[in-house]
Amino acid sequence: MVARDSTTPQAGSIPVTVLKGVGKKMAERLDRLGVSTVRDLLFYLPVRYQNRARLVALGALRPGMMVSVQGEVLHTEVKFGRRRMLLSTISDGTGQLVLRFFHFGAAQKSALARGVQVRCFGEVRAGANFLEMIHPEYHLLQPGEVLAEEQHLTPLYRVGEGVHQLTLRSLMAQALGYLRDGVLNDLLPGTIRRRFGLPPLTEALASVHRPPADTPLDLLDGFRHPAQRRLVFEELLAHHLSLRKLRTALRQHPAPLLKSDGRLAGQFLEQLPFPITAAQRRVWKEIRQDLQSPSPMQRLVQGDVGSGKTIVAVLAALQAVEAGFQAAVMAPTELLAGQHVTNFRRWLAPMGVEVAWLSGQLKAAEKKAMQHALSSGQAHLVVGTHALFQEQVIFSQLGLVIVDEQHRFGVHQRLALREKGRSQGGYPHQLIMTATPIPRTLAMTAYADLDVSVIDELPPGRAPVSTVALPDSRRDEVIERVGAACRAGRQAYWVCTLIEESEVLAAQAAGESAALLSEKLPDLAIGLVHGRMKPQERAPVMDAFKRGEIDLLVATTVIEVGVDVPNASLMIIENPERLGLAQLHQLRGRVGRGSRESSCVLMYHGALSEAAHQRLAVLRESGDGFLIAQKDLQLRGPGDVLGTRQTGLLQFRIADLQRDQDLLPDIAKAASLLLEQYPRQVMPLVERWIGERSQYGGV
Repeated sequence: MVARDSTTPQAGSIPVTVLKGVGKKMAERLDRLGVSTVRDLLFYLPVRYQNRARLVALGALRPGMMVSVQGEVLHTEVKFGRRRMLLSTISDGTGQLVLRFFHFGAAQKSALARGVQVRCFGEVRAGANFLEMIHPEYHLLQPGEVLAEEQHLTPLYRVGEGVHQLTLRSLMAQALGYLRDGVLNDLLPGTIRRRFGLPPLTEALASVHRPPADTPLDLLDGFRHPAQRRLVFEELLAHHLSLRKLRTALRQHPAPLLKSDGRLAGQFLEQLPFPITAAQRRVWKEIRQDLQSPSPMQRLVQGDVGSGKTIVAVLAALQAVEAGFQAAVMAPTELLAGQHVTNFRRWLAPMGVEVAWLSGQLKAAEKKAMQHALSSGQAHLVVGTHALFQEQVIFSQLGLVIVDEQHRFGVHQRLALREKGRSQGGYPHQLIMTATPIPRTLAMTAYADLDVSVIDELPPGRAPVSTVALPDSRRDEVIERVGAACRAGRQAYWVCTLIEESEVLAAQAAGESAALLSEKLPDLAIGLVHGRMKPQERAPVMDAFKRGEIDLLVATTVIEVGVDVPNASLMIIENPERLGLAQLHQLRGRVGRGSRESSCVLMYHGALSEAAHQRLAVLRESGDGFLIAQKDLQLRGPGDVLGTRQTGLLQFRIADLQRDQDLLPDIAKAASLLLEQYPRQVMPLVERWIGERSQYGGV
């Protein structure tokens, strides 16, 4: 063993080409798996394991078993049928087994000669006359050779083109040799390892790649083994630290002091037909204090559907405007952005606040006029979609950025908009809003760069939405119910979903449903909106629905957020089994926005799976967005709940926020200890697990 000293190269700098069997082509194949250094290889963990330690007698085999067997070759022959195959029959005195190969050569046929002893591993299947294994892994024993019993479980890795299990095991054996030579620093100090019961790094990596044969498979397959937990802990810690570092770095920059006497906010609140809730007042107070700070606000506001986040956003924007700065509101869809523009102009125009609208769908002349209004300072507030990122968009003095439905955007995107406001006065403040409640432990890791506020109270007078699930075999009955409700003066939504995430197919489905409903309910005014329509086509339909001129609105999930029609009190969602809980809860939130009793019908197709039954049961039993979000996390995983598939930030190598969420409270504690007592270990830890991705925020 080589003693580690300052001259020992670190595994992160040793290319895989130093390993035997890795030439230029193999290096390219490994690179496609994310493996370019010895360190990458060591952190390329098995996805599952097999126990090949115990030999099973051939007479005890049953179909479906994955086992090791040994026997003597009785005969080997090539058979011709629809395809050529090699059949080799072995026996151990207790029974016989056929080894079947579709890809073979003459040398293989000769090697499997009568009388040769062979050790095999594979899946047992039922054959024509005997049980068989198709393309098993096998080893030919030399005369008198006795193979030692396997001392370790056999790891199975995720493979790629030209990179097979045997290749990876061979390379891993070499990499473990480097590990024993001390080329990988343990970045978790002993005090932290002992406090949280974590084994040393070298021990953990050796255990996950070569676990002893008596290690319980269920422990490893469930990723509950202490060695696996040590590595998961380290990765989660690195991500948490990267966000904490980002938060610290952002606070080093100055921000404009958005001080005001509250005159505009007071005017706005006076014109509202209802008082705001205590929860809204509490969150508004937290935001107001942040905006008067010399450091950029980074605050996430969570609030269930209908809790009044938009009102809080308007109050924040008015403070920026009164302080002489501009505010920008970014929404993920044209529909939601259009809804905000309509509301903001209605509320703010009487107060002399000019609201601009910036969309990719605007004509060139309109877009140029809006851009001039922003750059000149004529527009105090702008609402837009991704169009706000465009290079031509220049602000006069941007003081506040509001990101609505933030889970639809990535971290990169919201930070890119922040750069738009970079000036001599520093960075603008950021207010980030979501109607997808996030469980506290998850938010501790996913949003460690943000302060979190929660609007945990709905406005008074909101009637709960009763929810039922019905099979689509009762479609005619549902249509009759919709007709009766609309004739009684109510309005309704009919939402169409598809398995494929295709706006084209979704539009077709919605169009077909609208045609059917028009035929069945000829006395009703029926409208249609979908994501393939241009905003100027969609807007008149939505406006007519808001004015009550349309009784029934057929739509795709484009109406999931931002649509507010208090008279709409009935919603039908087709194929709800295809959507996650959070999205269904969002859709359901389009009704129940007035004082009238509201209903949601989940109309499913065919027999439901057990998971679909569970999801729909949660919706029927609860209207609590936080409870629903927790269930959604359990049933679907955090990637969908957080929208992190597009951020690039929470793409973990081995951790899983759903499976490993019990670690998150300890992660936050360990991060604080590391920052306070071992600050030099922080960036090497972040670099090991995240690398260049940690630079997204200028950290």
